[in-house]
Amino acid sequence: MPTIVDIAVNNEGFSTLVAAVQAAGLVEALQSPGPFTVFAPNDAAFAKLPPGTVQTLVQNPPQLGRILKFHVVAGKYTKDELIKLGTVESLEGAPIPIAGPFEGDGGFEVKNATVLAANIEADNGIIHVLDNVILMG
Repeated sequence: MPTIVDIAVNNEGFSTLVAAVQAAGLVEALQSPGPFTVFAPNDAAFAKLPPGTVQTLVQNPPQLGRILKFHVVAGKYTKDELIKLGTVESLEGAPIPIAGPFEGDGGFEVKNATVLAANIEADNGIIHVLDNVILMG
């Protein structure tokens, strides 16, 4: 089974996330046994950031690393487990609020982002695709 990094690298729509993970020096960590739960913003989510933000972050690896670690949780949590918990702690150290399930579509939110695809299994964890980049605070 592919790792979290393999899935991101081999699927269209995650090129910005892959470039950010590489710039922050987190590839090796996300290829380790984990397990991890990754909230993965797609390229459209990064495109919503103000112009120049991604380039500025790539030039500041420590800040970029903090933001990316806010998208990762130690342990493997499915959609149902996340909803039941209501909050999880990121590798960055800040809590991430979880809301849902929502009537009608049964979807859920991670902080200010809607989960577009949930429970994507990887060898070292699970991925939930987000429509926004989530930030601490």
